Amino acid sequence: MNNSQQTMAIVNPRNGIEDFELTLSSASQVTDLASSLKQQQAHWWDIGLQSRIATLQELANSIAQHKPQLLDALVNDTGRYNESELEIDVTINSIHRWCKQAPDLLTNKEAWKAEIPFIELQQDYLPYPLVGVISPWNFPLLLSLVDAIPALLAGSAVLIKPSEVTSRFVVPFNQILKTVPQLDKVLALVSGAGETGQGVINAVDSLCFTGSVATGRQVGQLCAQRFIPAFLELGGKDAALVCQDADPQLAAKSLCWGSMVNAGQSCMSIERVYVHSDIAAAFLTKLVENVKELEHNYPDIQQGQIGPIISAKQVTIVETQLQDAKDKGAKILCGGEVLNLGGGRYCMPTVLTDVTADMKIISQETFAAILPVTVVDSDEQAIALANDSEFGLSAAVFSQNIEHAQKVASRLEAGAISINDSSLTALIHEAEKQSFKYSGLGGSRMGAESIRRFIRKKAYIRNTGVPSPWWF
Repeated sequence: MNNSQQTMAIVNPRNGIEDFELTLSSASQVTDLASSLKQQQAHWWDIGLQSRIATLQELANSIAQHKPQLLDALVNDTGRYNESELEIDVTINSIHRWCKQAPDLLTNKEAWKAEIPFIELQQDYLPYPLVGVISPWNFPLLLSLVDAIPALLAGSAVLIKPSEVTSRFVVPFNQILKTVPQLDKVLALVSGAGETGQGVINAVDSLCFTGSVATGRQVGQLCAQRFIPAFLELGGKDAALVCQDADPQLAAKSLCWGSMVNAGQSCMSIERVYVHSDIAAAFLTKLVENVKELEHNYPDIQQGQIGPIISAKQVTIVETQLQDAKDKGAKILCGGEVLNLGGGRYCMPTVLTDVTADMKIISQETFAAILPVTVVDSDEQAIALANDSEFGLSAAVFSQNIEHAQKVASRLEAGAISINDSSLTALIHEAEKQSFKYSGLGGSRMGAESIRRFIRKKAYIRNTGVPSPWWF
């Protein structure tokens, strides 16, 4: 870091070269920006929901128009192409979806009579003036805006701090914001590491954080000290249960995708599989066949499915987990190494068996294209092993008997269960889910209720005719 210029060198994950200087936001800049956003929020609220919808639609259109510039930055941030293009498209679709749903979700009901006949009730809401968002490095744009969009529609101003690992997209995004002047006044991004994040927490009225459990604990404590709501979406070690009557080919194909998409760098990736011994051989054969077909997106970024490990810190973690598994007797069916390709670090798509609960690859979150598989003799054993985790983000169950799959799913300690598919929460946002155990805290990020995280409910209780104090 160059303290005189207040910049930070950012590494390109495809070549390991520091090729970008991130301009850091000072503590005073964060404070001043937060103050400005709060002042502008009052007008943003006063213009009404329909005007806010129109403004967000302008943002969606501007993102689409400037997609090449944004895509270029995301590609350099993450070392991947296809997922970055999809990330932009999903973000645009998310804006349109929320704009469509917001009127039904934020409209106050008419006044109604209480049980006491002369008392009339009316419900109102006010948004939190300034919502803070601290987002991670694996989906830089999408996870910066996934909470910001509903918060803005609810009437809040929003201050975002993306991960310093993947912040070069901030430059083109700020240019996009300038094309939507009304929004530019109430949505801003700041750049920096932990100190900048703490500055955001100290300045906002509500906070959404996505990241590790360790950092999430610190964030939650800081928010508790300030008495502001904290919505924490933290780590996962998602398990998949392949039951005795599952279709092994279907399960193998689905779990190949659910574990390897984005090179396994998603908190909702499948990271453990428990397969019944009766179909284990058939399942593993198909799984390894599918995984072996995957290729790195090197040297052509638009070819292949597996990009580099985005965060340099994760390389050591992944290598340590793999070595620990090998040392403790895990069998490698394919992959098993982290390669250096052109200076970037790429995990070979990996399937492991003979894994045990004491291995780090089973207990710790893994951001890489690695899938450990445990053979079990019963659903009871699979459920017990799946629940033996400090995480409870999501999971998957495979069975050709839907009723049986549902029964198994109901016993899993996780917030969302995909049945006969995997990682569906990454694609399906209508259902509400919360994170169990140390995977998070607070209301659902998905479903209708998620937009109401950003409002404070207010009640008007009117006496319509009886002189007070009527109870004496």
